[in-house]
Amino acid sequence: MVVAKQSYEDSRRKRVEENKKRMEALNLPLLSQALKTSSSPKPSPTKQAKPRVVQKQLVVVRRSTRFANKPAPIYKEVAVDRVAIPRRIFGRQRSLTNLVLASPEAIAEADEKAEKLVSGLPPSYPILTKSMQPSHVAGGFWLGLPVDFCKLNLPSRDDVMTLIDEDGDEYPTIYLARKRGLSGGWKGFAVAHHLVHGDAVVFQLIGRTTFKVYIIRVNGSKEGNNGAN
Repeated sequence: MVVAKQSYEDSRRKRVEENKKRMEALNLPLLSQALKTSSSPKPSPTKQAKPRVVQKQLVVVRRSTRFANKPAPIYKEVAVDRVAIPRRIFGRQRSLTNLVLASPEAIAEADEKAEKLVSGLPPSYPILTKSMQPSHVAGGFWLGLPVDFCKLNLPSRDDVMTLIDEDGDEYPTIYLARKRGLSGGWKGFAVAHHLVHGDAVVFQLIGRTTFKVYIIRVNGSKEGNNGAN
């Protein structure tokens, strides 16, 4: 057993010596060392960002030759007042307590005359007739208009409606779209034309926001009498 082991060690030592000689003959140790040196990564130098330099230059702005020699314009804020209908004062205020009421017969006669007037007007313009009630000519002075007429012909939002009488005088009034009627300005028209209970008023829509107005007096009077100045 000892002899066999000795012979194995001797043979192994001989193979190692032979392999070393072969490697030296082929320069393998030097190549191996060169590979180890080249395979190790080299740290790359850190790139430093260059600071951004912004250059400012003065340039000449081209202007029209018409304005080249003129000073630059100066802009100022200007307060603009809202458009408002001027208030008119016509004597003392009307009251429902001293209002004279017309008879049913007189009202019917005024309505009949209004129908004849409407029949002679051009049919191309929408027309409505209102028989004056106490609330139209006294107190709150509110003139409600037919809902269907408003939906078909009048603005869908609040607007200024101009009333033009038979003399050509114009009266601005406020039309309230949601309430379907004339509010501010209607009192001035009613008082200026001495409208009374029972008068028949014909409204001819000659423009989007313009009424031509015709008045048929109750009892055939030229101007109504309601006890007010």
